Amino acid sequence: MLGFLKHPVVVTADINLNVVALTAMGLLSRLWQLSYPRAVVFDEVYYGQYISFYMKRIFFLDGSGPPFGHMLLALGGYLGGFDGNFLWNRIGAEYSSNVPVWSLRLLPALTGALSVPMAYQILSELGFSHCAAMGAALLMLIENALITQSRLMLLESVLIFFNLLAVLSYLKFSNSQKQRPFSPSWWFWLTLTGVACSCAVGVKYVGVFTYLLVLAVAGVHAWHLIGDRSLSNVSVLCHLLARAAALLVVPAAMYLLFFYVHLSLVYRSGPHDQIMSSAFQASLEGGLARITQGQPLEVAYGSQVTLKNVFGKPAPCWLHSHQSTYPMIYENGRGSSHQQQVTCYPFKDVNNWWIVKDPGRHQLVVSNPPRPVRHGDVVQLVHGMTTRFLNTHDVAAPLSPHSQEVSCYIDYNISMPPQNLWRLDIVNRDSDAGVWKTILSEVRLVHVNTSAVLKLSGAHLPDWGFRQLEVVGEKLSRGYHESTVWNVEEHRYGKSQEQKEREVELHSPTQMDVHRNLSFLARFLELQWRMLTAKSDGSEHKYSSSPLDWVTLDTSIAYWLHPRTSAQIHLLGNVVIWASASLATVVYALLFFWYLLRRRRKICDLPEDSWLRWVLAGALCAGGWAVNYVPFFLMEKTLFLYHYLPALTFQILLLPVVLQHISDHLCRTQLLRSLFSALLVAWYSCACHVFNTLRPLTYGDKSLSPSELKALRWKDSWDILIRKY
Repeated sequence: MLGFLKHPVVVTADINLNVVALTAMGLLSRLWQLSYPRAVVFDEVYYGQYISFYMKRIFFLDGSGPPFGHMLLALGGYLGGFDGNFLWNRIGAEYSSNVPVWSLRLLPALTGALSVPMAYQILSELGFSHCAAMGAALLMLIENALITQSRLMLLESVLIFFNLLAVLSYLKFSNSQKQRPFSPSWWFWLTLTGVACSCAVGVKYVGVFTYLLVLAVAGVHAWHLIGDRSLSNVSVLCHLLARAAALLVVPAAMYLLFFYVHLSLVYRSGPHDQIMSSAFQASLEGGLARITQGQPLEVAYGSQVTLKNVFGKPAPCWLHSHQSTYPMIYENGRGSSHQQQVTCYPFKDVNNWWIVKDPGRHQLVVSNPPRPVRHGDVVQLVHGMTTRFLNTHDVAAPLSPHSQEVSCYIDYNISMPPQNLWRLDIVNRDSDAGVWKTILSEVRLVHVNTSAVLKLSGAHLPDWGFRQLEVVGEKLSRGYHESTVWNVEEHRYGKSQEQKEREVELHSPTQMDVHRNLSFLARFLELQWRMLTAKSDGSEHKYSSSPLDWVTLDTSIAYWLHPRTSAQIHLLGNVVIWASASLATVVYALLFFWYLLRRRRKICDLPEDSWLRWVLAGALCAGGWAVNYVPFFLMEKTLFLYHYLPALTFQILLLPVVLQHISDHLCRTQLLRSLFSALLVAWYSCACHVFNTLRPLTYGDKSLSPSELKALRWKDSWDILIRKY
């Protein structure tokens, strides 16, 4: 029974020393002097703020992408013992002693280093030679821009890592499919593909392009699988369900998990709160939650409320009025009602308070028991400080002449009677008898006389309106729009006239806990929507560039300059690699269409297996470049050279593919192959020389004279290379 103990337990493993060597070289190139410079470098000032928020558990919103990448950077800070106490206010600021620079930059450096052996494995899985795979890895190793970007507290190298991991995992899964479908390794690589895709999207939204590329390739393979008559219907169904679960369900679940962890970590109120809805703010510790704690849940006749616009653009604001009136005559000669101004004010103020009044009664306090306001009820809103009624009429608004002016009514004893009745429309009601609830209810106020809806136009009033936001009555509003929707943020029950000191509530209010009412899914959906609709800064930056500048390398970014010496770090690409990769993309496209035309004429220049390998390599490498590059032409945001790096990575993978194809299929004699090999050696030597030349600007560890720095400008680089070679 215990006979197996008579023999030693032996474990054998195949170790690819090439992968080990490439990993070691990648780590050396990325981790060497990682803590230098000990100063804020370019976008570290941007990401560092979010790391500090994580350390202090403060909520924030970043419109540039989901939170997974930020959490990974924060993990490095957490493991390094960072307490979040550093003022990320300017590029070049020296890090204090409590900032673990090495730990904060470690994860991007590791992902950048691991991308080197991953390039080798991708080419190997595609079925190309060891030399082609080594060539791809070595090009990744000496590409200056990739090294620079991965040695700093930035996310591009993390995004590239997960992009490559998704492609590599799918290739390993595809190769397992040919040998052992539904084996443990088959399931592992298929699931890892979905996980890597979700991680790429979780780091930056642009990761979705690689995800869609992998889905497209998987879809084509699944289509061919359906046509395989050697498989039973049940087997085909199992294959399709497995792919759907791993490539659709797993990424969706992972994406939700990222936000669940994010919202669990950042549970305290912070500077980005006002971007979110009142309900979301009240779910955070401190801030609005502190103000609204113990508020009455149900709005009643006599309630004192502040009304916040759900739209909140161009800034979160509250319905507001003050003693000032509209000018009798505007600058364009139009007349106004000269009534009291009603605006939307982006700051908390005593003039934001309104009293909900029953039109059939005179009292402005809550009765005992309170009478809740329900959907469809007609109310009047009385401005708390001036006791004038919210009013609208058939007078053009000051900045929106096609809409009605909204005012607080002043009786000038002229033929302009008050029109101050408003019907309550609870947009998110559960039933037509729904009660108006503090924070939770989103309501529209519909004017009874004119059917106009109270709306935030978003226009800034002139100086006579103190630059506050215009509020109008919109007659044309037929459907839901956030600019017409309001919610009660602060709420208290009005006191009786005898209680002058206002110290005791007339009625003990219902205690509300918005955090329990606002589910994770509701918070996720709101946060996702705010991130996707966040307006990016469209202003020009000193180092911004267009996608056309990236291919020609007609741009660079100065990341850091030593305050006392001339040592500096620039994001500069290796011009030999960039130009060769672009040329390889063009060559691949031309050859692909040439072969395609000849195959249409029943002329097969390539064996079927070589043709399929050539097509798959192009779909993943040339396709990876295209999907990570072309969409930037459609984006209205400030763009930088580093946005091109994920696309460049796929181009670098394509370059050895094209070179091996030329050597194997176009160089038909030994002499041509020898000449081609000699050219490749000279070309790679040239790329290494450029890497070494730019090394001082990649690592920033050497002082440069003005003439040396000028010599490294890209427009002069070709002259240097031509003179040398």
